[in-house]
Amino acid sequence: MSVPAFLFVNGVVSPTVTSPVTTLLESHAGAYTTFRTQNDGLELVFYERHLRRLATSARILFESRPKLLFQPGTNSTSGSLQQMKSLEWESMISPVVDDSMTKAIPYTLKERKNGTELAFTALVTRNLENLIPDNRVDEKDIYRVFNMHLHVSLYVPSVFGVQTNGARLAVVGHGRDIANAKYSDWVRIRKPLEKLRPPSTTELLLSNDGDQILEGCLTNFFVLTRKDNIEEDGDCAENKLQKNKYRYSLELQTAPISDGVLPGVVREVVIEVCLKTGIPIREVAPSWSKRHLWEEAFITNSLRLLQHVEMIQVPSSWNSLSSKTWKEVTWEEKRFEEGPGSITATIQKEVLKMAKLEGHSVNSFFK
Repeated sequence: MSVPAFLFVNGVVSPTVTSPVTTLLESHAGAYTTFRTQNDGLELVFYERHLRRLATSARILFESRPKLLFQPGTNSTSGSLQQMKSLEWESMISPVVDDSMTKAIPYTLKERKNGTELAFTALVTRNLENLIPDNRVDEKDIYRVFNMHLHVSLYVPSVFGVQTNGARLAVVGHGRDIANAKYSDWVRIRKPLEKLRPPSTTELLLSNDGDQILEGCLTNFFVLTRKDNIEEDGDCAENKLQKNKYRYSLELQTAPISDGVLPGVVREVVIEVCLKTGIPIREVAPSWSKRHLWEEAFITNSLRLLQHVEMIQVPSSWNSLSSKTWKEVTWEEKRFEEGPGSITATIQKEVLKMAKLEGHSVNSFFK
């Protein structure tokens, strides 16, 4: 049975059958972000953060790789480029998304089923042909500046803590280009990595050297690890977390933005949670060669929020990986205990609290 999906283009619903969101992203250049509802469709999760990240991605693409933002065939040497340099990206893009949400929310909430939420992907593209050089951008005519595609579908959240819901990961490819922006062309770029996906793997991880793990194709990656200078006696009290107190011997690690990872919205929230609750965290890429120190691992994105890791696979040899398929690769494995660890569960609980605190009511989109 197919899952209902809808597409709104500049606020107008498409009358034709809507394709999967990957088809939309492969068909249009631009910056995008994905978010969802919570509480039976009544609130949007971290909506304001997603608007800021979308605007930042669009600005970064414009400044560093305009071809990833403009529609094919536009003249990037147009005088309109100079006009765009003065744009306040967040103040211009947020009204575009809000306007489409105002059209989409009343329409799609009627299609939501019990036990499901709504998943949104907002794709912003720029078409320079729509701008008149030397004219200032008028916010009342915002769609002359940006084309807005809003894809909406039903989403069934997974239940956190269920053993069978653990992520199974495999490190298969190099880090992404312009990783600090979320852009649609990445969907096309990551396709060749699929030939290296082992059976039952739920997410592919990226690394530039086969040791320092950066992130997933769709997620950010975290590891809870013992520090190097702590002895590995598993029964030693110094190596365990005391009740209601986080020991200095453990720290959470995730690759820094400077290494070339996407500044994920939930990644940002996890870091804030750790700083608030006193969970030691360091922005450094987890090292596969030190996996014997790893206690827990989880991945994050805006649909799953947080998912514990069951297993990670890494090729024994990183050389010539691109010319092989998963069957031709010898894999090393790291498995974790059944279900999420105690620190992962604590972080998940605090992330949900922040999601509730920052929940954006869908009622704001009803006129």
